Amino acid sequence: MCHDDTSRPPAPPRSEPVTDHRGLTLTSADSTQFSAFYATPASPKVGVVILPDVRGLHPFYGALAERFAEAGLAAVAIDYFARSAGISESGWRPEDFDWQTHMKDASPTQVNAETQGAMNFLRTQHGDKLPIITVGFCFGGGQAWRQSSSDLDLAAVVGFYGRPDTVGRAAKHSKKPTIMFIAGADFTPVADQLALADEMRLGGAPVDAVVYDGAPHSFFDRAFDEWGDVCADVWTRILTLTDGLAVESAGNP
Repeated sequence: MCHDDTSRPPAPPRSEPVTDHRGLTLTSADSTQFSAFYATPASPKVGVVILPDVRGLHPFYGALAERFAEAGLAAVAIDYFARSAGISESGWRPEDFDWQTHMKDASPTQVNAETQGAMNFLRTQHGDKLPIITVGFCFGGGQAWRQSSSDLDLAAVVGFYGRPDTVGRAAKHSKKPTIMFIAGADFTPVADQLALADEMRLGGAPVDAVVYDGAPHSFFDRAFDEWGDVCADVWTRILTLTDGLAVESAGNP
């Protein structure tokens, strides 16, 4: 598990009012009902689907959806485990959630199905031309990178602290623009992650692999004061990406 219930994401470098934020029950592409959390400003130009760590949907990712909304983006954080664990009464998975028992619910096909359900919701709310990216963490980071090869109508994918084996053979079919945020002190060797980036580039994806030397796994947390500059750089890179997508979308109505 990347983040516990005391973790909170760092603030973005800009802020606008969040006009809506709430828990949801959405329907996946395979008709599964699952929990999600939504936050948006008044007039977002880009959407974000947040792919959590192995615990699924918990408060860190709800707070992150609100941070994205403050930055001007509509965001939905999803849960993976409704098929066997059901929908939590609170909407959140608790810190003691036995995610290992339910990992069969988080196959690539099923993660894509939940992602599609969140994308459908965002485009229903904000227009069917809304550019959407995925942003994932740990297990979700690897899933986001894998989605570079998917048929999902995504404008780009962004992953933190992902594992190359989550991407696997899909790497050679990658095509969507990808950002890899790599913690230099992570338990996954940096060399393995950079090798994945090279393999994805060979598949055709533009890949920006950013290594933060010495940074620990789960560095994107306001509790890590010493990594404040790194977190600021992360926000700059994500918002540069999404601002570019907004401009591109405006030019192609």
